[in-house]
Amino acid sequence: MDSITQAALGASLAGAVAGKTLGRSALLIGAALGTLPDLDVVIDYGTAVANFTQHRGFSHSLFILLPLSFFIAYALYRWRPALSYKRWLAVTALILLTHPLLDAFTTYGTQLFWPVGPPVALHSIFIIDPLYTLPLLAGILAFLVRGPNTRAVMAGLALSTLYLGWSVTAQQIISDRVEPALAEEDLQDAPRMVQPMPFNTILWRVTVMGEDRRMEIVTGFLDGGGPVTVESFPRDAELASAAASLDEARRLEWFTDGFLHYESANGKLTATDIRLGIPGAHPFTFILAEDNGEGLIPRPSARLERPAVAGELLGLLWARMTGSAEVLCLASLTVPPPGEGCT
Repeated sequence: MDSITQAALGASLAGAVAGKTLGRSALLIGAALGTLPDLDVVIDYGTAVANFTQHRGFSHSLFILLPLSFFIAYALYRWRPALSYKRWLAVTALILLTHPLLDAFTTYGTQLFWPVGPPVALHSIFIIDPLYTLPLLAGILAFLVRGPNTRAVMAGLALSTLYLGWSVTAQQIISDRVEPALAEEDLQDAPRMVQPMPFNTILWRVTVMGEDRRMEIVTGFLDGGGPVTVESFPRDAELASAAASLDEARRLEWFTDGFLHYESANGKLTATDIRLGIPGAHPFTFILAEDNGEGLIPRPSARLERPAVAGELLGLLWARMTGSAEVLCLASLTVPPPGEGCT
């Protein structure tokens, strides 16, 4: 999740466990601990793909954070012995461990078990979701205004946790909804990713990877009872096979669980993480190799500039989420006239 949310979660947990003893300072300590795992972003691993895939790595590993919490708790106890070591340990462990666990509900991927196992990505909540964060902020504000009353922050934590649970339930409902459409395309058994569109859990995007095509569906809880709209995007199986010879392409395949789009243009091979953003506005595209027409020549990866997102896109998303627009075409990022589909 975003840094504000992680800081708010850390502050809320610290306020709930230690607020009566430490007062408002508990919130500041909790916010600092809540942002600690994300400081790995300052590390340069040498290439764009390495930086992308190493983020949320060792600093988000339960195998690292759990023992680290004992040392941090001891340091905090020596600093502020007003709180017992056991209470400091509870504060530290709760904050450090819930940070990566919350991240695991997003799409980016969190290496909970680094250095073994693949990233964990449940895809049930967008990286920024106000309905998750606002209850936490409201509880913190009440704590600051009224003094060390833990009921407010505990209520904020309860509401946010319930919302996170709703996101998983909503994801399953949407997955079941698209089954008939995928069966018609003979893709019911193909790799599938179901995730919310930005900033909400009402409108969802379903991405399905076929052998020579990728299918995209946008559907939501405020839609009518009509059939879902399925869009098709081509996949170059030969190019993907050729890219498999590249170390950084294999690293991306591992990190994204294969949800990549390859292109060869202007003498360069690029790979795009199609999980994040939406078609036409994917933020992570990497140059992996030179393509001289006879084969791929590996090069240290570089990230292409993030495509600009038109301001009207938020309006289109709002119209689609509320159901006032029946269809949102991802290929063109446009809303067709009523009664028409995507071309």
